[in-house]
Amino acid sequence: MVQFRECLDALSAPVSCALVALMAHGGPQGQLLGADGQEVQPEALVQELNRCRALWGCPKIFLLQACRGGHRDAGVGPTALSWFRRWLQASPTTPSHADVLEIYADAQGSASRGPTAGSSDQADILMVYAAAKGCVAYRDEKGSDFIQTLAEVLRADPGGDLLELLTEVNRRVCELDVLGPDCPERRKACLEIRSSLRRPLCLRA
Repeated sequence: MVQFRECLDALSAPVSCALVALMAHGGPQGQLLGADGQEVQPEALVQELNRCRALWGCPKIFLLQACRGGHRDAGVGPTALSWFRRWLQASPTTPSHADVLEIYADAQGSASRGPTAGSSDQADILMVYAAAKGCVAYRDEKGSDFIQTLAEVLRADPGGDLLELLTEVNRRVCELDVLGPDCPERRKACLEIRSSLRRPLCLRA
């Protein structure tokens, strides 16, 4: 992230926004586990980009595919149907299985906060989590349902308002059933979207 910030600050052309997508193992305090075995809080990544001069006043988007705890959401609805009958009635788009990301880390990370000029360092940030707080994040052999659904929605309406598109992504993800290797019952997933954007945001190539 430091290298990314330095590259942005070195650009001579103006920067309109930054989008960071991460897939990692995650812990119950929200920490992410890197490939180097080090833990980091998502807020530390945000703070690093807040120090980027090229991004002052610009949107900073974070897409996080990681567990945020060990809870497996069984969903709500009729419970009288057997698992087999629910499986027969499931949508044909249901993944054949989803692998649950194991939680390796328990300790909270820490980061230093640097000053940000111009406006609140909490403004113009969009955080999208693949799982609600305390819940596991699922993926299958094709990848993350969250990221795949996001790509589908963006392709269908590439110039749409991003928050509206993310709401549609969440609707589709919530309608999916996932079947993990750790239990015989189908589970549900739900995104968590946190926004402090001050203006509508549309992504254009």
